[in-house]
Amino acid sequence: MSRHALQPSVSSPRLLASAIGMAVTAMSASQIAHAAEEAEKANGNAISLGATSINSDAVDNTDYRTEKSASQKYTAPLTDTPRSVTVIPQQVLKDTAATSLQDALRTVPGITFGAGEGGNPQGDRPFIRGFDAQGDTYIDGVRDTGAQSREIFDIESIEVSKGPNSAMGGRGSAGGSINLVSKLPKAEDFTNGAFTYGSDQTRRYTLDVNRKFLDSAAFRLNLMSHEQNVSGRDSVNYDRWGVAPSVTFGLGTENRLNLSFYHVESDDLPDSGIPYGYGSATATAHVHDKPDDGGDSNNFYGLKDRDFRKTRSDIATISFEHDFNEDMTLKNTFRHGSVGQDYIVTQPDDSQRNVNRYGTVWRRANARVSTTETTTNQTDLFGQFQLMGLKNSYSTGLELTREVSQVSGYTYSTSGLQNCSPTGTGNNVPGNCTSLSNPNPNDTYGGTIARNYNGTNTTGFTRSVYAFDTIELSPQWQVNLGSRFDSFDTTAKTTSATAATAHSKNDSNFWNWQAGIVWKPLDNGSIYTSFATSATPPGGMLNEGIEGNGLVSDISTTVSDLEPETTKNYELGTKWDFLNNRLSLTAAVFRTEKTNTRVLVDNNTYQNAGESRVDGVELSASGKITDKWQVFAGYSYLKSELVDPGRAGTRTGAVTPGENPSKGNEMPNTPKNSASLWTTYDVTPKITVGGGAFYVDQVWGDTANTVYVPSYTRYDAMASYKLTKNVDLQLNVQNLTDKTYYDKAYAAHFANQAAGRTALLTTSFHF
Repeated sequence: MSRHALQPSVSSPRLLASAIGMAVTAMSASQIAHAAEEAEKANGNAISLGATSINSDAVDNTDYRTEKSASQKYTAPLTDTPRSVTVIPQQVLKDTAATSLQDALRTVPGITFGAGEGGNPQGDRPFIRGFDAQGDTYIDGVRDTGAQSREIFDIESIEVSKGPNSAMGGRGSAGGSINLVSKLPKAEDFTNGAFTYGSDQTRRYTLDVNRKFLDSAAFRLNLMSHEQNVSGRDSVNYDRWGVAPSVTFGLGTENRLNLSFYHVESDDLPDSGIPYGYGSATATAHVHDKPDDGGDSNNFYGLKDRDFRKTRSDIATISFEHDFNEDMTLKNTFRHGSVGQDYIVTQPDDSQRNVNRYGTVWRRANARVSTTETTTNQTDLFGQFQLMGLKNSYSTGLELTREVSQVSGYTYSTSGLQNCSPTGTGNNVPGNCTSLSNPNPNDTYGGTIARNYNGTNTTGFTRSVYAFDTIELSPQWQVNLGSRFDSFDTTAKTTSATAATAHSKNDSNFWNWQAGIVWKPLDNGSIYTSFATSATPPGGMLNEGIEGNGLVSDISTTVSDLEPETTKNYELGTKWDFLNNRLSLTAAVFRTEKTNTRVLVDNNTYQNAGESRVDGVELSASGKITDKWQVFAGYSYLKSELVDPGRAGTRTGAVTPGENPSKGNEMPNTPKNSASLWTTYDVTPKITVGGGAFYVDQVWGDTANTVYVPSYTRYDAMASYKLTKNVDLQLNVQNLTDKTYYDKAYAAHFANQAAGRTALLTTSFHF
């Protein structure tokens, strides 16, 4: 078959694996220990870290508590910020042995993940407070457009802002946003590395080197190579590598220039998921159905002969900062990024009810070839000033962004061979159908696959201006204000072999706001109330996710308002720092209302008239209970409702008789209850033990509430030992009880199964 290869920058990712592996494993543990001890004698600044796999800084910062966001748009410390913000610090990432964004976000309740297929791309698809946030991920405050599965080897921390966030980030962000904070050069010399060997042939190598080469300049290099199979899943494997160099001039001076580059490639045989089985042999729709693995959770329904996924991500950034004085800083960030993926993945489809009637599965192929390029220039001015005797902490900015998405795919000969009965047409092509209970991933695919260059090209332009201010009325009272104006233009051109070229276009202009009042009865705590909005214009996903508010082409019979969907959030909360500011506790109650949602009102006619709502409660704790005992925990309760889903209809926009059965239902991927607990305890100065528990309630995959994945509780454990002052050993056992559960739900046909019990042993060095 013909595959559109995403060309790697080097001949093979094994080259990087070999380079890092040789650097890390050339010495035995005792030799590393000896070298570290010699380095310690020669350098009085050598440091000690506990329970770490990579140390990203030259100081011992193991605290789970974070005082302030890395983004200049937050004009107050987190304790005095009137919204829910969770920061996953580097130490939590290390202690939990997280290697991907999905791994990391497991520690934040209220976030679930949805599955992708062909039209909705493969990659990270987080739901925050019940709202799809696939397009709401940022790197150092700049939107990271393009569907992808994100690595975190070059990430210092992860900030999750909950609730509508368009005032800060622009379009979308109905439920919140995610900001990844990059590792940047420091003013010290250090070398940190790790190699992780684990079950299911897991091999991970990382290297983090920082060197100061001038009085005020430093260079930093992060390298990663990762390969693994997946515990409890037949045939699945993931293989990726990455490199991230950066250099900063002017460290510690009033003028600072940073140049950085990030490159990651992957080559996977991805998991094809488990099909939902129809509960009735004669029904034409699901009725409260869940995944059916045929009695063996290891079953893999894909084809080694056909399935693959290749991805590539390149991001180049130039940022410059100038301090006019102690109270005013100008920062300009220019970034160009390119993200691509190429895949054919089996979707185990039971649309013909093969599972229940015949014990078979149709191996439906989903394919996509996409490239997204983003060019952004963002200018920020921030600091503080006095006005009429009141202290103002402010941040203002301008953003200009151009985004271009090109999406095409493959054509395959078995797209209509769905009937996998003993005499069905699906059996006419080898490999197209398989057994539910005993699938063979080594089957030869007898169909044909051809590259299809027809598809959709989408271009978006963003022009925006924003401003934020925290006004200190008195030591006890603060007012937080923010606003942003966006002009977003998007155009799309779709070509196909059987139809005329279709053009789509929309120009949207919209304001977003946030406002909060903070009362500080004591210095270590605050009580706040806040209001915030977001807006999702037509075409806001640029064809890189599910377009709930999509564009309408000039040759379509569909009629739509083409207005932005709007979201409002009302929140009341409190934040406190206890135990000499070692432990942070937060609590919040909120209501999020999404209105102006595009819904079907007549045949091929849509209006921005729908509504959905989430009422919730969130609790969190992070920091040290004692000098030896740390905790990172949270709880989320979400009561969701599709208040007005419009008329019931088909995919083609035809109204079906009767009231929409989705009216009053729960929203997909929105668990009523979810909770996470991760904690560690230093038994001795050299030994640390820890563990975690993660609970997620049942979630629906669709708005009709007919397919779901069951609730689950997962347990993890870890132990670390300081072999020397500079060498650590850490053992993590994830999914300790080998629980079979599903961590991604798709709306129609399948769900993704999570990994079984996985043991990871990490040897890390730092000097």
